[in-house]
Amino acid sequence: MEWLEVSLEVDSEVAEAVAEVLSRFAHRGVAIEAGPEGIGTGPVVVRAYLPVDRRLPQTRRRLEEALWHLSQIRPLPEPTFRRIAEADWAEAWKQHLRVLHIGQRVVVRPSWLEYDPREGEVVIVLDPGMAFGTGLHPTTQMCLMALEGHVQPGTSLLDLGTGSGILSIAGAKLGAGRVLALDNDPQAVEVARENVRRNGVADRVTVMEGSLDQAHGRFDLVVVNILAKVIVEMLGQGLAARLTPEGRLILAGLIDNQETEVVEALHRAGLEVLERQQIDDWVGLIAGRR
Repeated sequence: MEWLEVSLEVDSEVAEAVAEVLSRFAHRGVAIEAGPEGIGTGPVVVRAYLPVDRRLPQTRRRLEEALWHLSQIRPLPEPTFRRIAEADWAEAWKQHLRVLHIGQRVVVRPSWLEYDPREGEVVIVLDPGMAFGTGLHPTTQMCLMALEGHVQPGTSLLDLGTGSGILSIAGAKLGAGRVLALDNDPQAVEVARENVRRNGVADRVTVMEGSLDQAHGRFDLVVVNILAKVIVEMLGQGLAARLTPEGRLILAGLIDNQETEVVEALHRAGLEVLERQQIDDWVGLIAGRR
C-alpha cells in the first residue's frame, strides 16, 4: 500500500488545532515536528498519512475543506502532499519526532526514542496521534511549568479537560499523590487511560468521563486548560469550591484579549491572580483565595 503524506508548516500556537483537524482523517495518528531549536522558537511541521485507496479523493477533499474552515479563524498555508511507499511509512513517522524539553524538569519523548534523564527530570512517554495535548502548544507548556512549580509530594490534583492526560501524568511524576483526570470526550478518556498506564502512574491517576460535576471533594491544585468561555462558566458553577483553603487554580486556554473577562470571573468567585505567564498571545494564570 502507498500512503499520502499531508504536511503544513505553522506557528506552534496553532499546531495542535491543525493536528486535531488532520486526526479526523488520519486514523493512525498525527506527528508534530519541532524546529531544530526546540519548542517555541519558530514554525513547526504537522504531518499525517492517508491510505492511498479508492476513498482517497473524497478523504482529501474533506480534509482540505476542514483546513479551509480552520483558516478562516487563523490563516494557514496550503498543505503539501506527497506519496510514500508502505515500506517507508513507519520510518517517515519516526524521523520527524524528537524529545521535547519543557520548563526545567519535564521531558516528553516518543516511545521509540531513548533518553537518559538528568537528575530531577521527569519523562513522559507520548506518541503521535494523541491529538489533545502533545506538550507543544503554548497553553500546555504553561500548565506544565506551573505544575513544575507548585506540585509538592502528596499534592492532590484535579485536571479538568485532561485530553491526552499529559498534565495528570506530569503531576503524578512530579510527586502528586492523588490525581483525578476528567474529560467529556470518550475518545480522549480512552487515550488518557492508555497514556497513564504506559507511564506507570495508574496507581495515582484516575481517568473518568465527565467534567466539574464529577469532581467531588477538594484539591490542592486544579488545572483547567480549556477555552476562556468554558473557564468563566465553570467559575460561575462553583469551580473555586474544588480548591482547598490554600489551593491554587491553574488556568490556560485564553488569549490576551480574554484575560480581563476571566480575571473578573475569578474575582466574583473570591479568587485573585497570584502569578501570570504569557507565550505569544496565550496567557496562563495561577489564582488563589483572597
